[in-house]
Amino acid sequence: MAKVTLLTYTPQPEKAVAAAAKLCYSPASISDITEGLTEEKTASFVEMLAEIGHESPIEHASFTFGIEGVSRSFLAQITRHRIASYSVQSQRYVRETQFSYVVPPEIAARPEAKALYIKAMERDQKDYEALTEILKADHEKAFLAKGMEPKAAVRAAEKKAIEDARFVLPNACDTKMVVTMNARSLQNFFRHRCCNRAQWEIRDVAEQMLRLVLEAAPHLFKNAGPSCLSGPCPEGKMSCGKMQEVREKYRAIREAAGIEIPEKGEEGR
Repeated sequence: MAKVTLLTYTPQPEKAVAAAAKLCYSPASISDITEGLTEEKTASFVEMLAEIGHESPIEHASFTFGIEGVSRSFLAQITRHRIASYSVQSQRYVRETQFSYVVPPEIAARPEAKALYIKAMERDQKDYEALTEILKADHEKAFLAKGMEPKAAVRAAEKKAIEDARFVLPNACDTKMVVTMNARSLQNFFRHRCCNRAQWEIRDVAEQMLRLVLEAAPHLFKNAGPSCLSGPCPEGKMSCGKMQEVREKYRAIREAAGIEIPEKGEEGR
């Protein structure tokens, strides 16, 4: 299953956001912009931004995650979030020798389906290796014919071979990446990917990411999560129909992070 690590983030992220907000609403100069920003005043600034919907200052805090144990299918989904930076392990430069793969829970739960799935993965591995060797042999001959040194020819031939052999690899193939998003992009990401209707793999990663940033910047992300936490479900007739269950789930996540929860009935107003 996926594993998410918070690698680094803006030092004192909430203070950075509060300083930017302070500049917008006071005559403070850059030299004294952080003066007086106690923990209490910083929290007040951050919460005020959420209340009035002024989101641009929160872009000054960014968070970098290491994500591993996810599929190439996941990669196609997360990169739809365009205001972010991605560094992904390349199948063009890294040979997939005995590649790992993600097994969807619905398949893992059914022995017959799981057995068929594993056979498909094993077949893909064999086809990938066979294609690599066929292409590598031809490329090596061509490079040697051009006068390239033998060792260099072998390296160049393999690189060129796996560029094309990788096309046979499945969406299930395991990958890893480093992802950086600013806090505003993260909040948008959580609204979409923590939703029950998000695909299971990216929803799992989104929830792990949210738990991590809640520890790093609790005031900044105290209201983060699917859209239904603060209003009606935006999915209309496509709704999962479990809004109260979702709210209770995220209430528990926030409580676990030590965040003060409004009295019953105040959430979602």
